[in-house]
Amino acid sequence: MSVSNPFLQFADWFDEAVAAEPGLPEAMTLATVSPAGHPSTRMVLLKAHDARGFVFYTNFNSAKGRDLLANPNASLCFHWKSLGRQVRIDGAVLSVKDAEADAYFAGRPRGSQIGAWASEQSVLVESRDALEVRVREVTAKYEGQNVPRPPHWSGFRLTPARIEFWQDRPDRLHDRLVFERNGPGWRKIRLQP
Repeated sequence: MSVSNPFLQFADWFDEAVAAEPGLPEAMTLATVSPAGHPSTRMVLLKAHDARGFVFYTNFNSAKGRDLLANPNASLCFHWKSLGRQVRIDGAVLSVKDAEADAYFAGRPRGSQIGAWASEQSVLVESRDALEVRVREVTAKYEGQNVPRPPHWSGFRLTPARIEFWQDRPDRLHDRLVFERNGPGWRKIRLQP
């Protein structure tokens, strides 16, 4: 890895993962910390990446949404087993602009749009039947019209302060290349395995 720009390095690795990784190469672990200081991880899907950061979408009332609104720092981890690679990304999160969230939401499948209104993500549900009743109600409400983005549903962009690229190597002598923010640029260091 001789690249000096971590976003270009990520784009190269991500493209290779899309070509080689079965399933969802855009799946990433998101780690947050609750207001009470409890860590939590879950899988989310990367929806955009560029020099501004890494974007994913959620219900702001969900556990992860509440965590990020209270403590806007997070960590992402991609693991592409078929390539023997991992990328870890730490940084601060900000909500995406409404126009960006609206555009993404408009392109989602209609069932996912309905689900964003019907599900009070992370809230106790009486039964699966109760959830399905709510889905039918929302479906009927928006029949024959576009489904607008709920005000509690949007995206976060993680702006990295640190990105680590890990490449599997024989004898556990893995390559670990780290980019750390250094003013407007990046400091590149190599760590021992």
